[in-house]
Amino acid sequence: MKVLSVKDPAFKKYGKVVDNVDFTELVEALKKTPVPEGVVYEPSVAELEATSAMEALSTVTYGEMPIQIGYCNGHNCMLNALEYHRDSEINVAATDAILMIGCQADVEDDFTYDTAKVEAFLLPAGMAVEVYATTLHYAPCGVDGAGFQVAIVLPKGTNYPLKTKHTAVAADGTAPNEDALITAVNKWLIGHAEGGLDEGSFLGLKGKNLNVNE
Repeated sequence: MKVLSVKDPAFKKYGKVVDNVDFTELVEALKKTPVPEGVVYEPSVAELEATSAMEALSTVTYGEMPIQIGYCNGHNCMLNALEYHRDSEINVAATDAILMIGCQADVEDDFTYDTAKVEAFLLPAGMAVEVYATTLHYAPCGVDGAGFQVAIVLPKGTNYPLKTKHTAVAADGTAPNEDALITAVNKWLIGHAEGGLDEGSFLGLKGKNLNVNE
């Protein structure tokens, strides 16, 4: 799979490099977090939120909105799913990582999405990017089989369990409306049939379950 840099002009429709915040302390704290064989996501981690980046991101990047800083770490090379939020997500890399992303505008009226439209971008260690709300994304991938450590910054409460019941995926696997894609607070998910997702997830990714190494 072709991998471009997040500094490439092709990334501009998906997000931008964040260069007005000092991430040094956050990256050092992130390096101390575990890197499992699989993938683990923690939405809020006290040690990361105790760094100077917490206030800077809340004040400058999110316009004084309350935020959370967690991480997505591990080993991964597959797409498996794509998700989106109603706001931007900041990714801060402690290791080189690859982001497989797409445009929400390319999601069909029945909420399916062709994986052939996905593009891959290298996020180098020490760098941060803003991933726009209209960008489909999921777990990062490691480079050449290596593990990855990426801090995930989002508005406070995102990705926590839902408090209300939303529309279920229909018996034939279709999504009656967008509510059927909601799997957590501020999280809409489109999964792949080969992605190993929880039962009841909407499996609307059509085409190959992409492997970043192919």
